[in-house]
Amino acid sequence: MISTSLGIVKQPVRLDSQAKYAVVARGEGDVYLRLPTKKDYREKIWDHAGGVLVVEEAGGRVTDIDGKPLEFTHGRELSANRGVVVTNGRLHNDVLRAIREHVD
Repeated sequence: MISTSLGIVKQPVRLDSQAKYAVVARGEGDVYLRLPTKKDYREKIWDHAGGVLVVEEAGGRVTDIDGKPLEFTHGRELSANRGVVVTNGRLHNDVLRAIREHVD
């Protein structure tokens, strides 16, 4: 499990996507993950565009599960990306490594 690999012991908090971005940007959370649940599912740009800006301006980092920046230029969906990884920046590489160990 990804949380075990990262040493996360607290249960996840259920919030709207943009609220989760704000929690990470404020330093009240370290990680927000949107892992792919279906091979062909793609995230919608409106669920992520604003939050990416806020987190990155606060010093955090946002990529897909392969470590690629999110691409908002392909229509309504993040069709060039798989999943979303949002972190405080310091943990980003560790989170990507844990994802690679557990996600195909």
